[in-house]
Amino acid sequence: MPAFPVSIMQLDKQWLEEALNCNISSFQIEPLGEGIGIIGLVTRITLVGKNCPKSLIAKFQSPSPENRAIAHLFKMYEREVQFYTQVLEEVPIRAPKCFHASFDPDSKAFILLLEDLQGYRSGDQVVGCTIDECQQVIDTMAALHRSTWQPDHLTDIIHHNTDFQIQGMIEGFTAGWPLVTEKFSHLIDSQTALKANNLPDHIERLLDQIMAGPLCIAHGDMRLDNFMFGSDHVALVDFQALCKSAPEHDLAYFLSQSPSQFVLDDRDWVAYYHQQLTSQGNPYPLQLCRERYRYCTLYFLCYAVIICSALDTGNERGKKLGETLLGNALISIENLDGFSLLT
Repeated sequence: MPAFPVSIMQLDKQWLEEALNCNISSFQIEPLGEGIGIIGLVTRITLVGKNCPKSLIAKFQSPSPENRAIAHLFKMYEREVQFYTQVLEEVPIRAPKCFHASFDPDSKAFILLLEDLQGYRSGDQVVGCTIDECQQVIDTMAALHRSTWQPDHLTDIIHHNTDFQIQGMIEGFTAGWPLVTEKFSHLIDSQTALKANNLPDHIERLLDQIMAGPLCIAHGDMRLDNFMFGSDHVALVDFQALCKSAPEHDLAYFLSQSPSQFVLDDRDWVAYYHQQLTSQGNPYPLQLCRERYRYCTLYFLCYAVIICSALDTGNERGKKLGETLLGNALISIENLDGFSLLT
């Protein structure tokens, strides 16, 4: 059995005092439920005591066997613990402070005690972002990538093109595309449907191209829902998809599915990102950045399809979320002539 609580019911005053190194008079637990992309149980703990935070966020494995199976397959719990124990101190970005992190390799259970980011506004992929907010996101992204350039020393963190990632994308797209073309037929013309049908046959090759070049530590799930906006900066949360990948991994996932066309048209965001990435001397050609960005944009159609196939389109937000990320992804691919990469 793990030497730490693996559920809300196992949390007690003694363990919290030891984990936080403080004296606690009382505490209350408020379940925050499961959210899109979390595949875990998130709670807020309010504490009364000496030298302890007023509140914090505790994350546990999902109580759902199906969700736990997905998290275990893709090593999601382990990856998030790795970020807080191996990466956070190396990177100049705002993320929740970690008070405690534990992972049990046998059961795959984990617990994180994290800073409760009060006073921040959650990003929303449906609402979108302003031009200034887009710049803040890309500044944060570039800071993460340039500070973890060629991260060979972080041996525990996996590469993105694992066998389970490749197979998961192939199976997920193959199962999801027919559902998506039915649910969102107003976004997909017959030519697009025909071209995208062949995507699963090319996923391994696309990932080979994406991973052929300098790598960095990628957040892996950079969409607006995983950013918290402060008055003059952003904080990045949810590191369950942490991996070694191309720097354009995060860039393409964010730009191709989160901002509106109005925001995208403000400037050449790939060139702006590249300028920030190389601002401290990392030798990296802009043309290579553009090429890998194109491959990544096409690849991340897999993510859009897998997410959209699972959305409840009878729910208004679910429908709008699907239209936003799928519509944006298809427009981005068209603008880059991305489907020509499949020939």
